[in-house]
Amino acid sequence: MKVPVASQYADERVYTSLEQLVRLQHQAVGFSFLPRQPIHSLLAGRHGSKLRGRGLNFEELRRYRSGDDIRMLDWKVTRRLKKPHVRVYTEEKERVITLVIDQRVPMFFGSSQLMKSVVAAQLSALAGWRGLAGGDRVGAVIFNDTDVVELKPQRSRHQLLRIFNAVVSFNHQLSVAQSNNPTNHGQINRVLKQVSQQATHDNLICIISDLTGANTTTDQAISRLSQHNDVLLGFVYDPLENRLPEGGKLAVSDGELQIEIDTNDIKLRERYEAQFDDRIQRARDYFQKRGVPVLPINTEQAVAIQLRELLNQAGQRGGMVARLQGRG
Repeated sequence: MKVPVASQYADERVYTSLEQLVRLQHQAVGFSFLPRQPIHSLLAGRHGSKLRGRGLNFEELRRYRSGDDIRMLDWKVTRRLKKPHVRVYTEEKERVITLVIDQRVPMFFGSSQLMKSVVAAQLSALAGWRGLAGGDRVGAVIFNDTDVVELKPQRSRHQLLRIFNAVVSFNHQLSVAQSNNPTNHGQINRVLKQVSQQATHDNLICIISDLTGANTTTDQAISRLSQHNDVLLGFVYDPLENRLPEGGKLAVSDGELQIEIDTNDIKLRERYEAQFDDRIQRARDYFQKRGVPVLPINTEQAVAIQLRELLNQAGQRGGMVARLQGRG
């Protein structure tokens, strides 16, 4: 895969670069992706699996059940309670992290500090660096409107840089001219189907997208993934998608149709904001019921700062489900 020379794109707000993603290594600290884990243990080292047996981490003390290993009996508790009790331990295993990174045409948009496509690249880099620091295997599925590249999970800096190079390559293929092309709305569902075939169980799957084209099939695909994996959804959005500016009459196009709107119309702006809020609320309700944390990341603020705030807030509530809300 040929990667464009980063120096061709001087403004890293518009196009990411390998250098930018490498620099984020030093910012990938101070937050946790995992539930019931202290802040300092973000993907740190080995992780408890859903398998139970004679491991190193004590999980619980409970009544003896048929089939339990009698060597795990806690005799002191058994004598005190007059009923057999066993100590249960959680086996430890390596965590596999899969980054699903959207670089489709709708991601090439930004009205503030960064393009959504750059935010997605940075968010994936932060997750990748934390995974590598913790000794986990990191892989990725990167896609645009026509192509999909899959990089198998490995525990190496070299593989992480390969992922970053692929992200940069996809990112640099985006252009203003492409914005006039129709968006491939079905691509996200095809990618999630591909991911589900690879991530069978106990993976951490980080989906980073603005969810353009998402529908009930998308919801169901993410729900199925979450049944046997930890799934995190990084929802990338721009403040202009949340609120209209007061700029008079503007021509708006989705690449296929074009209309003219009057942004000085207060009721129009209110309806616009209400539609965005409703979209967010419905997604929030759906995914939270399935234990999928949704992290809204905007193009206006530093990505690492937003990530720390959202995940630390979730940790303080005793879980990793962050509130899905507009932060415009």
